[in-house]
Amino acid sequence: MWKFAHTPATLVLGGVLAMASAPVLAQQALIPAQSEIVFVSKQMGVPVEGRFKKFDAQVSFDAARLASSKISLTIDTGSASLSKEAEAELPKPVWFNVAKFPQATFHSTAIKSVGAGKYEVAGKLSIKGASQDVVIPVALAQNGATTTATGSFAIKRLTFKIGENEWADTSMVADEVQVKFKLALSGISGI
Repeated sequence: MWKFAHTPATLVLGGVLAMASAPVLAQQALIPAQSEIVFVSKQMGVPVEGRFKKFDAQVSFDAARLASSKISLTIDTGSASLSKEAEAELPKPVWFNVAKFPQATFHSTAIKSVGAGKYEVAGKLSIKGASQDVVIPVALAQNGATTTATGSFAIKRLTFKIGENEWADTSMVADEVQVKFKLALSGISGI
């Protein structure tokens, strides 16, 4: 009869063998240089495009395990870029109030496949202290080691108190703002 002693070395070896046989998800990360978040508003009926220069995403996505997949996005509202004049105005309290609310966030609550690399991501969008449940359509495309998530959705800026006082007049700046994104991600496979 063989008898094995449970020495620290055998316990470590056993742990290493157990980890080696377990499936491991690759590190998933945003590739900022290949990503963008754009917003399009209408000023006196004319579309005006801006963008956020600083944002980050935390992603834990597995197409085979959507129930445990999560996506979180953090946007620095002070990085909004539209025009020289607007860049001076957007951080002020009537717009993004960057001093009090430096970040906008999105946290997913559910991800549903709608077929062929397309998903609906439900979650909570928070801007300037106001939160709203949203469902965002997302299309995923794989190109080598990079997965690109693209989509667009509309928000009502007044719901989030973006443009208060005289700027709440929607004849100057429309209430609806289109948000478009392209997020390049590493470490996602099997979409």
